[in-house]
Amino acid sequence: MPVIMGTAGHIDHGKTSLVKALTGINCDRLAEEQKRGITIELGFAYLDLGGEERLGVIDVPGHERFVKNMVAGAAGIDFVLLVIAADEGVMPQTREHLEICSLLGIRTGLVALTKTDMVEEDWLELVREEVSAYLSGSFLDGAPVVPVSAHTGTGLDELRARILEVSRPFAPDRRSDLFRLPMDRIFTMKGHGTVVTGTSISGTLRVGEDVRVYPAGRDSRVRGLQVHGAATGAARAGERTAVNLHGLEVADLERGDVLAHPGTLFPAFVWDVELTCLASAPQALKHRTEVHFHHGSREILARLFFPDRDRLEPGQTAICQVRFSRPMPAVFGDRCIVRSFSPLMTVAGGRVINPLGRKIRRHSGDLERLAALGGMTGEELLLAQLLLSGRGGLTLAELRVMTDMDSKTLDKTLQTLGGRQRAFQFDRESSRFVSAEVLEVLNAECLEFLTGYHRREPMRQGISRAELASSFGRAMHPRLLHFLVERLVRAGRVVLEGDILRLPEHSVSLAADQSGLRALMEKTFLEAGLTPPTVKAFLEENGLVQKDAAPMFRLLQEEGVLVKVSEEFYYARVAMDGLIGKVRDFFAVNNELGPQDFRDLTGLSRKFAIPVLEYLDKEKITIRVGDKRQLRGR
Repeated sequence: MPVIMGTAGHIDHGKTSLVKALTGINCDRLAEEQKRGITIELGFAYLDLGGEERLGVIDVPGHERFVKNMVAGAAGIDFVLLVIAADEGVMPQTREHLEICSLLGIRTGLVALTKTDMVEEDWLELVREEVSAYLSGSFLDGAPVVPVSAHTGTGLDELRARILEVSRPFAPDRRSDLFRLPMDRIFTMKGHGTVVTGTSISGTLRVGEDVRVYPAGRDSRVRGLQVHGAATGAARAGERTAVNLHGLEVADLERGDVLAHPGTLFPAFVWDVELTCLASAPQALKHRTEVHFHHGSREILARLFFPDRDRLEPGQTAICQVRFSRPMPAVFGDRCIVRSFSPLMTVAGGRVINPLGRKIRRHSGDLERLAALGGMTGEELLLAQLLLSGRGGLTLAELRVMTDMDSKTLDKTLQTLGGRQRAFQFDRESSRFVSAEVLEVLNAECLEFLTGYHRREPMRQGISRAELASSFGRAMHPRLLHFLVERLVRAGRVVLEGDILRLPEHSVSLAADQSGLRALMEKTFLEAGLTPPTVKAFLEENGLVQKDAAPMFRLLQEEGVLVKVSEEFYYARVAMDGLIGKVRDFFAVNNELGPQDFRDLTGLSRKFAIPVLEYLDKEKITIRVGDKRQLRGR
């Protein structure tokens, strides 16, 4: 997998000249850059290491005004070549660049002392001592310091050898399956159309593949690829890549957009970040402060929210919620840089621990779980992210960005956790998972809900699935509710009778007056047959009120003793079953049932006939065609 070396250092310390001397490639591609003698945009080159091995080189700007471009370049760097001019020594951008590299997780590199032809040997030794002292305690502590001159060629061979020593054993930690390319240039090529360039952070992209531009969500297809200026069929992680996109205009895109495969990234307005305020920062970072936020090649204004404090002091690390005005895509472990709003300077940096964050209350219980994420990997991290996602769960694609696992490892881990009953797939269509801890909490809540329901509705056999979904399951994924109920039923903790759910120990118990009312209603409607009294008439005749009788009507209906034909009429089940049997017998020898046929068949007047016929239509026994009925399904 390609290794990338990045330069870092103060303006005019000879970074670009050194890269040219090493590679033969001039990274100053802009006329303005060549005229002014400073690097404004990112420059790219490569150094052949022998055989088919090639080291990618990113030359970053040194001027303070162009630090944002330095951040964009450093995002893909594996190790750094810190360039310090022998005639000036350590300067402000030297310090800032080194801090940025540290915040971005770069952990190794080497130092080139340039312009040695402009100083005496005694001075050179003093500068070397200064540099060694400055680097003490940093990730470059003890790193090789090589004196060179791009002008005379002195020390270049030694520097190449040292670069080779660092790069040969280096194993870049890059995902193999999730392609991402943050765009740093967007332009039009005559005869080709829109082209975007950037350094591939992870994954592989091939000609002909479908791609999506995030966060806008615009889709395209790869028409052509170039790596280090040469046409290729595929671009790998760590390679400087140009992508020719089909069907998109330059105006559709902007620097900082991320090119990836469709359905693989999930832009969010909130990220949870493990943020470190630099010890060199002039002041603390306050809660709700607005900052310049750098991620990949994107610079965007954002606000910092600290759930457990009012300010982050220099040298401190804490969980920070970064909130954006537009959704931003990221992956667990991505590095980011924070620069103060004014004056513009690097003050903090960190690592994304939850790219699908949600606003949390200050000092909430979720904070402790978030704080632990930074030190987790593998199974532990996956389970923690599922737990934080709660009853919404996470899809397989979301878990990829929440854990930064490659697909094979993620699939194997989920299978292992499923076998141990630690995680469950409750929706096969979207491959959505929930943690066992969340499911157990939901089990308890569901049982508690049913207990309360039985207490409030002692005369009901139970609750329908639809009513459970609209009450208890209102904020839950519908398929998770179904999965939860099925597990409770299989375990015998809930009883399912038809569409009614109840606890095993629940049974309808009636008081003496209720038992009497039940007997009265059963007798009245059974004896009435096909001409029952209206609900109103029954209540008035027996001195009852709707409020007292309604629960008994509902109970007898749930038990199948009565059938609700309309708001006005209830029928005894045996009477209605007999009527339906007559209708089916009629259709055995007839194709249509008219109003008169129905009156002849049942003896019912219009008062009873109309609601009964409408009930038969509603129950899908008959279907109305004009003023006649036909048997449904014939």
